[in-house]
Amino acid sequence: MGAIAAVWWWLGLPADLAYAPIDPNHKVQCISYAPFRSNQTSLSPATQVSREQIAEDLAQLAKITDCIRTYATDLGLDQIPELAARVGLKVIQGIFLDRDRRKNATQISAGIRLAKQYPETIIALVVGNEVLLRKEMSVSDLAATIRSIKAQVTVPVTYADVWEFWLSNRELGDAVDFVTVHILPYWENVPIPAEHAAAHADTIRRRVAAAFPGKEILVGEIGWPSEGRMRGSSLASPVNQARVVSEVLELARREHFRVNLFEAYDESWKREIEGTIGGYWGLFDSEQRTLKYPPGVPISNFPFWKLQMCGGMALAVLVFGAAWLTLRGKPGELDFGLWIALALSATTAGILFGVAAQKMVYESYGAGGWLLWGSLLAAATASPLFGANALMSGRAPPSFLELLGPQGHQTESVLATMHGLAWIVTVVIGTAIALGLVFDPRFIDFPYAALTMAAVPFAAATLLNPPKKGLRPMAESLFAGIFSAAAIYAGFNEGPANWQSLWTCAAFILLAATLWRARA
Repeated sequence: MGAIAAVWWWLGLPADLAYAPIDPNHKVQCISYAPFRSNQTSLSPATQVSREQIAEDLAQLAKITDCIRTYATDLGLDQIPELAARVGLKVIQGIFLDRDRRKNATQISAGIRLAKQYPETIIALVVGNEVLLRKEMSVSDLAATIRSIKAQVTVPVTYADVWEFWLSNRELGDAVDFVTVHILPYWENVPIPAEHAAAHADTIRRRVAAAFPGKEILVGEIGWPSEGRMRGSSLASPVNQARVVSEVLELARREHFRVNLFEAYDESWKREIEGTIGGYWGLFDSEQRTLKYPPGVPISNFPFWKLQMCGGMALAVLVFGAAWLTLRGKPGELDFGLWIALALSATTAGILFGVAAQKMVYESYGAGGWLLWGSLLAAATASPLFGANALMSGRAPPSFLELLGPQGHQTESVLATMHGLAWIVTVVIGTAIALGLVFDPRFIDFPYAALTMAAVPFAAATLLNPPKKGLRPMAESLFAGIFSAAAIYAGFNEGPANWQSLWTCAAFILLAATLWRARA
Protein backbone atom coordinates (compact mmCIF):
# COMPACT_ATOMS: atom_id res chain seq x y z
CA MET A 1 0.00 0.00 0.00
CA GLY A 2 2.86 2.33 0.83
CA ALA A 3 4.56 1.69 -2.51
CA ILE A 4 1.33 2.28 -4.45
CA ALA A 5 0.61 5.50 -2.55
CA ALA A 6 4.16 6.82 -2.97
CA VAL A 7 4.26 6.19 -6.72
CA TRP A 8 0.87 7.77 -7.33
CA TRP A 9 1.74 10.79 -5.19
CA TRP A 10 4.82 11.25 -7.40
CA LEU A 11 2.87 10.72 -10.62
CA GLY A 12 0.26 13.27 -9.56
CA LEU A 13 2.71 16.08 -8.76
CA PRO A 14 1.73 19.23 -10.70
CA ALA A 15 4.21 20.87 -13.07
CA ASP A 16 6.08 23.99 -12.05
CA LEU A 17 6.01 26.18 -15.18
CA ALA A 18 7.57 29.61 -15.35
CA TYR A 19 4.72 30.90 -17.53
CA ALA A 20 1.11 29.83 -17.86
CA PRO A 21 0.26 28.34 -21.30
CA ILE A 22 -2.81 30.60 -21.47
CA ASP A 23 -1.89 33.88 -19.79
CA PRO A 24 -4.87 36.18 -19.15
CA ASN A 25 -2.50 39.15 -19.51
CA HIS A 26 -1.20 38.10 -22.97
CA LYS A 27 -3.40 36.83 -25.77
CA VAL A 28 -2.11 34.15 -28.13
CA GLN A 29 -0.91 35.78 -31.37
CA CYS A 30 -2.76 33.36 -33.64
CA ILE A 31 -4.05 29.78 -33.47
CA SER A 32 -5.09 27.13 -36.00
CA TYR A 33 -8.81 26.47 -36.06
CA ALA A 34 -10.91 23.64 -37.47
CA PRO A 35 -14.53 23.43 -36.28
CA PHE A 36 -15.15 19.68 -36.56
CA ARG A 37 -16.74 17.97 -33.55
CA SER A 38 -17.94 14.47 -32.60
CA ASN A 39 -18.50 12.48 -35.80
CA GLN A 40 -17.75 15.40 -38.11
CA THR A 41 -14.73 14.87 -40.33
CA SER A 42 -13.03 16.70 -43.16
CA LEU A 43 -12.63 13.33 -44.88
CA SER A 44 -16.34 13.26 -45.76
CA PRO A 45 -17.80 15.65 -48.37
CA ALA A 46 -21.16 15.20 -46.61
CA THR A 47 -19.89 17.15 -43.58
CA GLN A 48 -21.41 20.61 -43.27
CA VAL A 49 -20.54 22.66 -40.20
CA SER A 50 -23.31 24.96 -38.99
CA ARG A 51 -23.03 28.72 -38.44
CA GLU A 52 -24.09 28.27 -34.81
CA GLN A 53 -21.28 25.80 -34.13
CA ILE A 54 -18.64 28.05 -35.68
CA ALA A 55 -19.98 31.15 -33.93
CA GLU A 56 -19.82 29.39 -30.56
CA ASP A 57 -16.20 28.40 -31.12
CA LEU A 58 -15.11 31.83 -32.35
CA ALA A 59 -16.71 33.60 -29.40
CA GLN A 60 -14.66 31.34 -27.13
CA LEU A 61 -11.43 31.80 -29.10
CA ALA A 62 -11.79 35.59 -29.15
CA LYS A 63 -11.12 35.52 -25.40
CA ILE A 64 -7.63 34.05 -25.85
CA THR A 65 -6.47 35.32 -29.29
CA ASP A 66 -6.95 38.00 -31.93
CA CYS A 67 -6.27 35.76 -34.94
CA ILE A 68 -7.11 32.30 -36.29
CA ARG A 69 -5.65 30.28 -39.15
CA THR A 70 -7.92 28.09 -41.28
CA TYR A 71 -7.00 25.43 -43.85
CA ALA A 72 -9.84 25.16 -46.37
CA THR A 73 -12.97 26.84 -47.75
CA ASP A 74 -15.38 23.91 -48.12
CA LEU A 75 -17.62 21.94 -45.70
CA GLY A 76 -19.01 25.17 -44.27
CA LEU A 77 -15.63 26.71 -43.46
CA ASP A 78 -16.30 29.59 -45.87
CA GLN A 79 -18.59 31.00 -43.15
CA ILE A 80 -15.65 31.60 -40.81
CA PRO A 81 -14.48 35.05 -42.04
CA GLU A 82 -17.94 36.61 -41.69
CA LEU A 83 -18.44 35.18 -38.20
CA ALA A 84 -14.86 36.03 -37.16
CA ALA A 85 -15.43 39.66 -38.08
CA ARG A 86 -18.36 39.82 -35.70
CA VAL A 87 -16.15 38.95 -32.70
CA GLY A 88 -13.12 40.96 -33.80
CA LEU A 89 -10.92 38.09 -35.00
CA LYS A 90 -8.53 38.33 -37.93
CA VAL A 91 -8.22 35.32 -40.25
CA ILE A 92 -5.27 33.77 -42.05
CA GLN A 93 -7.37 32.06 -44.70
CA GLY A 94 -6.27 28.67 -45.99
CA ILE A 95 -6.79 27.33 -49.52
CA PHE A 96 -6.46 23.55 -49.50
CA LEU A 97 -4.67 22.00 -52.47
CA ASP A 98 -4.07 18.36 -53.43
CA ARG A 99 -3.97 16.21 -56.59
CA ASP A 100 -7.60 16.93 -57.49
CA ARG A 101 -7.39 19.86 -59.94
CA ARG A 102 -11.16 20.40 -60.04
CA LYS A 103 -11.38 20.56 -56.27
CA ASN A 104 -8.36 22.88 -56.22
CA ALA A 105 -10.11 25.27 -58.61
CA THR A 106 -13.16 25.39 -56.31
CA GLN A 107 -10.96 26.05 -53.27
CA ILE A 108 -9.04 28.81 -55.07
CA SER A 109 -12.18 30.50 -56.34
CA ALA A 110 -13.71 30.51 -52.86
CA GLY A 111 -10.49 31.79 -51.27
CA ILE A 112 -10.22 34.69 -53.71
CA ARG A 113 -13.90 35.52 -53.20
CA LEU A 114 -13.52 35.59 -49.42
CA ALA A 115 -10.38 37.75 -49.58
CA LYS A 116 -12.24 40.33 -51.68
CA GLN A 117 -15.41 40.12 -49.59
CA TYR A 118 -13.71 40.48 -46.19
CA PRO A 119 -10.58 42.60 -46.74
CA GLU A 120 -10.64 43.92 -43.17
CA THR A 121 -10.80 40.42 -41.66
CA ILE A 122 -8.63 38.21 -43.89
CA ILE A 123 -5.02 39.33 -43.40
CA ALA A 124 -3.36 36.69 -45.61
CA LEU A 125 -4.04 33.71 -47.88
CA VAL A 126 -2.17 30.43 -47.39
CA VAL A 127 -2.16 28.73 -50.78
CA GLY A 128 -1.58 25.04 -50.08
CA ASN A 129 -0.61 23.30 -46.88
CA GLU A 130 2.27 20.77 -47.01
CA VAL A 131 1.48 19.71 -50.59
CA LEU A 132 5.22 19.31 -51.25
CA LEU A 133 5.58 17.14 -48.16
CA ARG A 134 2.69 14.99 -49.40
CA LYS A 135 4.13 15.03 -52.96
CA GLU A 136 0.79 16.15 -54.41
CA MET A 137 2.06 19.06 -56.55
CA SER A 138 5.28 20.00 -58.25
CA VAL A 139 7.16 23.10 -57.15
CA SER A 140 6.63 24.78 -60.52
CA ASP A 141 2.86 24.18 -60.50
CA LEU A 142 2.61 25.41 -56.92
CA ALA A 143 4.59 28.58 -57.68
CA ALA A 144 2.43 29.26 -60.74
CA THR A 145 -0.74 28.83 -58.67
CA ILE A 146 0.54 31.22 -56.00
CA ARG A 147 1.45 33.88 -58.59
CA SER A 148 -1.95 33.55 -60.25
CA ILE A 149 -3.75 34.11 -56.95
CA LYS A 150 -1.49 37.02 -55.99
CA ALA A 151 -2.52 38.81 -59.16
CA GLN A 152 -6.19 38.65 -58.11
CA VAL A 153 -6.08 39.74 -54.45
CA THR A 154 -4.69 42.61 -52.41
CA VAL A 155 -3.83 40.65 -49.25
CA PRO A 156 -0.40 38.96 -48.76
CA VAL A 157 -0.11 35.42 -50.14
CA THR A 158 2.05 32.63 -48.74
CA TYR A 159 2.55 28.87 -48.76
CA ALA A 160 2.94 26.63 -45.67
CA ASP A 161 5.18 23.60 -45.24
CA VAL A 162 7.65 22.01 -42.83
CA TRP A 163 10.97 23.77 -42.68
CA GLU A 164 13.01 21.16 -44.58
CA PHE A 165 10.85 21.63 -47.69
CA TRP A 166 11.36 25.38 -47.63
CA LEU A 167 15.12 24.93 -47.47
CA SER A 168 15.11 22.40 -50.32
CA ASN A 169 12.77 24.49 -52.52
CA ARG A 170 14.10 28.01 -52.07
CA GLU A 171 12.75 29.16 -55.43
CA LEU A 172 9.32 29.35 -53.77
CA GLY A 173 10.56 32.36 -51.84
CA ASP A 174 10.21 34.50 -54.98
CA ALA A 175 6.55 33.54 -55.36
CA VAL A 176 5.31 34.34 -51.82
CA ASP A 177 4.97 37.58 -49.86
CA PHE A 178 6.22 35.91 -46.68
CA VAL A 179 7.38 32.46 -45.64
CA THR A 180 5.10 30.28 -43.49
CA VAL A 181 7.11 27.50 -41.92
CA HIS A 182 5.94 24.57 -39.79
CA ILE A 183 8.19 23.58 -36.89
CA LEU A 184 6.88 20.57 -34.98
CA PRO A 185 9.63 19.26 -32.68
CA TYR A 186 7.66 16.11 -31.85
CA TRP A 187 7.59 15.10 -35.54
CA GLU A 188 11.21 15.86 -36.38
CA ASN A 189 13.19 13.02 -37.98
CA VAL A 190 15.22 13.13 -34.77
CA PRO A 191 12.49 13.92 -32.21
CA ILE A 192 13.18 16.78 -29.83
CA PRO A 193 12.32 16.49 -26.10
CA ALA A 194 9.76 18.97 -24.82
CA GLU A 195 12.25 20.86 -22.66
CA HIS A 196 14.28 21.73 -25.78
CA ALA A 197 11.37 22.37 -28.16
CA ALA A 198 11.29 26.18 -27.88
CA ALA A 199 15.05 26.52 -28.37
CA HIS A 200 14.89 24.15 -31.35
CA ALA A 201 12.08 26.18 -32.92
CA ASP A 202 14.09 29.39 -32.52
CA THR A 203 17.16 27.79 -34.12
CA ILE A 204 15.13 26.59 -37.11
CA ARG A 205 13.36 29.93 -37.46
CA ARG A 206 16.69 31.74 -37.63
CA ARG A 207 18.00 29.21 -40.15
CA VAL A 208 14.99 29.72 -42.42
CA ALA A 209 15.26 33.50 -42.07
CA ALA A 210 18.90 33.33 -43.18
CA ALA A 211 17.85 31.30 -46.24
CA PHE A 212 15.21 33.88 -47.25
CA PRO A 213 16.72 37.31 -46.55
CA GLY A 214 14.21 40.11 -46.73
CA LYS A 215 11.24 37.80 -46.23
CA GLU A 216 9.19 37.85 -43.05
CA ILE A 217 9.01 34.44 -41.38
CA LEU A 218 5.73 33.24 -39.84
CA VAL A 219 5.99 30.12 -37.71
CA GLY A 220 2.72 28.80 -39.13
CA GLU A 221 2.46 25.69 -36.95
CA ILE A 222 4.09 24.84 -33.67
CA GLY A 223 2.65 22.79 -30.85
CA TRP A 224 2.80 19.57 -28.89
CA PRO A 225 0.39 16.64 -28.34
CA SER A 226 -1.10 15.97 -24.92
CA GLU A 227 -1.77 12.24 -25.48
CA GLY A 228 -0.41 9.43 -27.64
CA ARG A 229 2.71 7.39 -28.26
CA MET A 230 6.23 8.50 -27.47
CA ARG A 231 8.65 9.22 -30.37
CA GLY A 232 12.30 8.97 -29.39
CA SER A 233 12.68 11.35 -26.46
CA SER A 234 9.46 13.24 -27.33
CA LEU A 235 6.82 12.39 -24.76
CA ALA A 236 3.21 13.34 -25.48
CA SER A 237 1.64 14.53 -22.22
CA PRO A 238 -0.44 17.41 -20.80
CA VAL A 239 2.53 18.78 -18.85
CA ASN A 240 4.78 18.75 -21.92
CA GLN A 241 2.10 20.35 -24.09
CA ALA A 242 1.63 23.15 -21.54
CA ARG A 243 5.40 23.58 -21.22
CA VAL A 244 6.04 23.83 -24.97
CA VAL A 245 3.16 26.24 -25.56
CA SER A 246 4.13 28.55 -22.68
CA GLU A 247 7.84 28.60 -23.60
CA VAL A 248 7.21 29.18 -27.31
CA LEU A 249 4.81 32.05 -26.63
CA GLU A 250 7.22 33.65 -24.18
CA LEU A 251 10.08 33.27 -26.68
CA ALA A 252 7.99 34.87 -29.43
CA ARG A 253 7.18 37.83 -27.17
CA ARG A 254 10.81 38.22 -26.22
CA GLU A 255 12.28 37.82 -29.72
CA HIS A 256 9.41 39.62 -31.53
CA PHE A 257 8.54 37.02 -34.15
CA ARG A 258 5.14 35.89 -35.42
CA VAL A 259 3.84 32.51 -34.35
CA ASN A 260 0.64 30.54 -34.92
CA LEU A 261 -0.08 27.76 -32.44
CA PHE A 262 -1.26 24.36 -33.61
CA GLU A 263 -4.06 24.08 -32.63
CA ALA A 264 -7.24 25.41 -30.96
CA TYR A 265 -9.33 22.24 -30.49
CA ASP A 266 -8.52 18.55 -30.33
CA GLU A 267 -9.67 16.93 -33.59
CA SER A 268 -10.88 13.44 -32.79
CA TRP A 269 -11.50 12.58 -36.46
CA LYS A 270 -7.75 12.66 -37.11
CA ARG A 271 -7.33 9.60 -34.90
CA GLU A 272 -8.84 7.56 -37.72
CA ILE A 273 -5.78 8.22 -39.90
CA GLU A 274 -3.09 9.26 -37.40
CA GLY A 275 -3.84 7.17 -34.34
CA THR A 276 -4.16 8.58 -30.84
CA ILE A 277 -1.49 11.19 -31.41
CA GLY A 278 -3.46 12.91 -34.18
CA GLY A 279 -6.40 13.79 -31.97
CA TYR A 280 -4.73 15.64 -29.09
CA TRP A 281 -2.92 18.76 -30.31
CA GLY A 282 -5.56 21.24 -29.15
CA LEU A 283 -5.60 23.64 -26.22
CA PHE A 284 -9.33 22.87 -25.87
CA ASP A 285 -10.79 19.37 -25.78
CA SER A 286 -12.87 18.23 -28.73
CA GLU A 287 -16.20 17.33 -27.14
CA GLN A 288 -16.77 19.68 -24.18
CA ARG A 289 -14.76 22.56 -25.75
CA THR A 290 -13.21 23.22 -22.34
CA LEU A 291 -9.78 24.80 -21.92
CA LYS A 292 -7.23 22.17 -20.92
CA TYR A 293 -5.10 24.58 -18.88
CA PRO A 294 -7.24 27.23 -17.15
CA PRO A 295 -5.18 30.04 -15.60
CA GLY A 296 -4.22 29.33 -12.00
CA VAL A 297 -5.08 25.61 -12.12
CA PRO A 298 -2.14 23.20 -11.46
CA ILE A 299 -1.19 21.06 -14.47
CA SER A 300 -0.64 17.33 -13.92
CA ASN A 301 -0.36 14.34 -16.22
CA PHE A 302 -2.65 12.49 -13.81
CA PRO A 303 -5.20 15.00 -12.50
CA PHE A 304 -7.31 12.17 -11.00
CA TRP A 305 -4.35 10.47 -9.34
CA LYS A 306 -6.09 10.06 -5.98
CA LEU A 307 -8.92 8.11 -7.58
CA GLN A 308 -6.44 6.04 -9.57
CA MET A 309 -4.39 5.37 -6.42
CA CYS A 310 -7.47 4.18 -4.54
CA GLY A 311 -8.45 1.93 -7.44
CA GLY A 312 -4.96 0.42 -7.46
CA MET A 313 -5.03 -0.16 -3.73
CA ALA A 314 -8.41 -1.88 -4.01
CA LEU A 315 -7.06 -4.17 -6.73
CA ALA A 316 -4.02 -5.04 -4.58
CA VAL A 317 -6.34 -5.92 -1.68
CA LEU A 318 -8.35 -8.17 -4.00
CA VAL A 319 -5.16 -9.94 -5.12
CA PHE A 320 -4.24 -10.76 -1.51
CA GLY A 321 -7.87 -11.68 -0.88
CA ALA A 322 -7.77 -14.17 -3.76
CA ALA A 323 -4.64 -15.72 -2.22
CA TRP A 324 -6.29 -15.93 1.22
CA LEU A 325 -9.40 -17.61 -0.22
CA THR A 326 -7.20 -20.15 -1.97
CA LEU A 327 -5.30 -20.97 1.24
CA ARG A 328 -8.31 -20.97 3.56
CA GLY A 329 -8.60 -24.28 5.36
CA LYS A 330 -5.31 -25.58 3.92
CA PRO A 331 -2.76 -26.37 6.66
CA GLY A 332 0.97 -26.02 6.24
CA GLU A 333 3.45 -23.27 5.48
CA LEU A 334 4.15 -21.87 2.04
CA ASP A 335 7.50 -20.96 0.54
CA PHE A 336 8.43 -17.34 1.33
CA GLY A 337 9.14 -16.87 -2.38
CA LEU A 338 5.45 -17.32 -3.17
CA TRP A 339 4.58 -14.41 -0.90
CA ILE A 340 7.26 -12.23 -2.51
CA ALA A 341 5.87 -13.08 -5.96
CA LEU A 342 2.33 -12.34 -4.78
CA ALA A 343 3.40 -9.00 -3.31
CA LEU A 344 5.23 -8.09 -6.51
CA SER A 345 2.20 -8.97 -8.60
CA ALA A 346 -0.19 -7.03 -6.35
CA THR A 347 2.05 -3.97 -6.18
CA THR A 348 2.62 -3.94 -9.94
CA ALA A 349 -1.11 -4.20 -10.58
CA GLY A 350 -1.90 -1.53 -7.98
CA ILE A 351 0.50 0.96 -9.52
CA LEU A 352 -0.25 0.31 -13.17
CA PHE A 353 -4.03 -0.19 -13.07
CA GLY A 354 -4.70 3.57 -13.02
CA VAL A 355 -2.18 4.19 -15.80
CA ALA A 356 -3.68 1.46 -17.98
CA ALA A 357 -7.23 2.72 -17.36
CA GLN A 358 -6.28 6.30 -18.29
CA LYS A 359 -4.53 5.09 -21.44
CA MET A 360 -7.60 3.07 -22.39
CA VAL A 361 -9.83 6.16 -22.10
CA TYR A 362 -7.59 8.32 -24.30
CA GLU A 363 -6.40 5.68 -26.77
CA SER A 364 -9.72 3.95 -27.54
CA TYR A 365 -11.30 5.21 -30.77
CA GLY A 366 -14.55 3.80 -32.12
CA ALA A 367 -16.27 0.59 -31.04
CA GLY A 368 -13.32 -1.50 -32.21
CA GLY A 369 -10.83 0.53 -30.20
CA TRP A 370 -12.89 0.34 -27.03
CA LEU A 371 -13.32 -3.41 -27.50
CA LEU A 372 -9.59 -3.92 -28.08
CA TRP A 373 -8.20 -1.83 -25.22
CA GLY A 374 -11.10 -2.70 -22.89
CA SER A 375 -10.44 -6.40 -23.41
CA LEU A 376 -6.74 -5.95 -22.72
CA LEU A 377 -7.43 -3.98 -19.53
CA ALA A 378 -9.95 -6.60 -18.39
CA ALA A 379 -7.42 -9.40 -19.00
CA ALA A 380 -4.67 -7.40 -17.27
CA THR A 381 -6.92 -6.79 -14.25
CA ALA A 382 -7.96 -10.45 -14.04
CA SER A 383 -4.41 -11.80 -14.42
CA PRO A 384 -3.09 -10.96 -10.92
CA LEU A 385 -6.31 -12.25 -9.35
CA PHE A 386 -6.22 -15.62 -11.10
CA GLY A 387 -2.43 -15.59 -10.77
CA ALA A 388 -2.77 -15.40 -6.98
CA ASN A 389 -4.96 -18.49 -7.05
CA ALA A 390 -2.49 -20.31 -9.29
CA LEU A 391 0.49 -19.37 -7.11
CA MET A 392 -1.08 -20.49 -3.84
CA SER A 393 -2.59 -23.67 -5.24
CA GLY A 394 0.65 -24.78 -6.89
CA ARG A 395 -0.95 -24.73 -10.34
CA ALA A 396 0.88 -23.64 -13.49
CA PRO A 397 -0.99 -21.42 -15.98
CA PRO A 398 -2.88 -23.60 -18.48
CA SER A 399 -1.48 -24.20 -21.95
CA PHE A 400 -3.49 -23.33 -25.04
CA LEU A 401 -4.04 -27.06 -25.58
CA GLU A 402 -5.75 -27.31 -22.19
CA LEU A 403 -8.13 -24.53 -23.25
CA LEU A 404 -8.70 -25.10 -26.96
CA GLY A 405 -7.55 -28.66 -27.56
CA PRO A 406 -9.68 -31.73 -28.23
CA GLN A 407 -11.79 -33.32 -25.54
CA GLY A 408 -9.67 -35.23 -23.10
CA HIS A 409 -6.92 -32.60 -23.15
CA GLN A 410 -9.02 -29.71 -21.82
CA THR A 411 -8.88 -28.67 -18.18
CA GLU A 412 -11.98 -29.21 -16.08
CA SER A 413 -11.14 -26.41 -13.63
CA VAL A 414 -13.31 -23.30 -14.04
CA LEU A 415 -10.64 -21.12 -12.42
CA ALA A 416 -7.96 -22.51 -14.71
CA THR A 417 -10.21 -21.88 -17.71
CA MET A 418 -10.82 -18.25 -16.68
CA HIS A 419 -7.10 -17.84 -16.04
CA GLY A 420 -6.39 -19.23 -19.49
CA LEU A 421 -8.90 -16.93 -21.20
CA ALA A 422 -7.14 -13.91 -19.69
CA TRP A 423 -3.87 -15.38 -20.97
CA ILE A 424 -5.25 -15.86 -24.51
CA VAL A 425 -6.60 -12.30 -24.66
CA THR A 426 -3.24 -10.93 -23.47
CA VAL A 427 -1.23 -12.97 -25.97
CA VAL A 428 -3.49 -12.31 -28.97
CA ILE A 429 -3.78 -8.55 -28.43
CA GLY A 430 -0.10 -8.35 -27.50
CA THR A 431 0.79 -10.13 -30.75
CA ALA A 432 -1.29 -7.67 -32.78
CA ILE A 433 0.56 -4.77 -31.11
CA ALA A 434 3.94 -6.46 -31.64
CA LEU A 435 3.30 -6.98 -35.34
CA GLY A 436 2.06 -3.40 -35.67
CA LEU A 437 5.28 -2.08 -34.11
CA VAL A 438 7.25 -4.03 -36.72
CA PHE A 439 5.28 -3.36 -39.90
CA ASP A 440 3.46 -0.05 -39.32
CA PRO A 441 4.72 1.55 -36.11
CA ARG A 442 4.24 5.28 -36.77
CA PHE A 443 0.90 5.63 -35.01
CA ILE A 444 0.89 2.52 -32.79
CA ASP A 445 0.51 3.19 -29.04
CA PHE A 446 2.61 1.38 -26.45
CA PRO A 447 0.38 -0.58 -24.00
CA TYR A 448 3.23 -1.00 -21.51
CA ALA A 449 1.06 -0.68 -18.39
CA ALA A 450 -1.60 -3.27 -19.28
CA LEU A 451 0.92 -5.74 -20.74
CA THR A 452 3.08 -5.55 -17.61
CA MET A 453 0.07 -6.03 -15.32
CA ALA A 454 -0.74 -9.21 -17.25
CA ALA A 455 2.77 -10.51 -17.83
CA VAL A 456 4.13 -10.34 -14.25
CA PRO A 457 1.62 -12.71 -12.57
CA PHE A 458 1.78 -15.20 -15.44
CA ALA A 459 5.57 -15.19 -15.34
CA ALA A 460 5.56 -15.60 -11.53
CA ALA A 461 3.16 -18.55 -11.63
CA THR A 462 5.14 -20.23 -14.43
CA LEU A 463 8.48 -19.70 -12.68
CA LEU A 464 7.44 -20.83 -9.18
CA ASN A 465 4.97 -23.50 -10.28
CA PRO A 466 6.72 -24.86 -13.38
CA PRO A 467 4.61 -26.94 -15.78
CA LYS A 468 4.90 -30.69 -15.66
CA LYS A 469 7.32 -32.28 -18.06
CA GLY A 470 6.04 -32.60 -21.60
CA LEU A 471 6.45 -31.32 -25.12
CA ARG A 472 6.85 -27.62 -25.84
CA PRO A 473 3.63 -26.68 -27.70
CA MET A 474 3.86 -25.33 -31.23
CA ALA A 475 1.44 -22.42 -30.65
CA GLU A 476 3.27 -21.07 -27.59
CA SER A 477 6.61 -21.41 -29.40
CA LEU A 478 5.36 -19.38 -32.37
CA PHE A 479 3.99 -16.63 -30.16
CA ALA A 480 7.23 -16.57 -28.15
CA GLY A 481 9.20 -16.14 -31.36
CA ILE A 482 6.98 -13.26 -32.52
CA PHE A 483 7.32 -11.45 -29.19
CA SER A 484 11.10 -11.91 -29.11
CA ALA A 485 11.62 -10.73 -32.68
CA ALA A 486 9.29 -7.75 -32.21
CA ALA A 487 11.04 -6.73 -29.00
CA ILE A 488 14.44 -6.72 -30.70
CA TYR A 489 13.21 -4.85 -33.78
CA ALA A 490 11.10 -2.27 -31.94
CA GLY A 491 13.82 -1.65 -29.38
CA PHE A 492 16.31 -0.73 -32.09
CA ASN A 493 13.78 1.02 -34.33
CA GLU A 494 12.40 3.31 -31.63
CA GLY A 495 15.78 3.97 -30.02
CA PRO A 496 17.09 3.97 -26.45
CA ALA A 497 15.51 7.35 -25.58
CA ASN A 498 11.96 5.99 -25.92
CA TRP A 499 11.22 4.53 -22.50
CA GLN A 500 7.67 3.58 -23.50
CA SER A 501 9.11 1.41 -26.27
CA LEU A 502 11.78 -0.14 -24.04
CA TRP A 503 9.19 -0.91 -21.35
CA THR A 504 6.85 -2.50 -23.90
CA CYS A 505 9.72 -4.54 -25.34
CA ALA A 506 10.59 -5.76 -21.84
CA ALA A 507 6.96 -6.88 -21.43
CA PHE A 508 7.23 -8.71 -24.78
CA ILE A 509 10.37 -10.52 -23.58
CA LEU A 510 8.65 -11.50 -20.33
CA LEU A 511 5.66 -12.83 -22.29
CA ALA A 512 8.00 -14.73 -24.62
CA ALA A 513 9.90 -16.32 -21.73
CA THR A 514 6.63 -17.38 -20.10
CA LEU A 515 5.32 -18.88 -23.33
CA TRP A 516 8.60 -20.71 -23.95
CA ARG A 517 8.34 -22.51 -20.59
CA ALA A 518 4.89 -23.89 -21.42
CA ARG A 519 4.51 -27.67 -21.72
CA ALA A 520 1.64 -29.82 -22.89
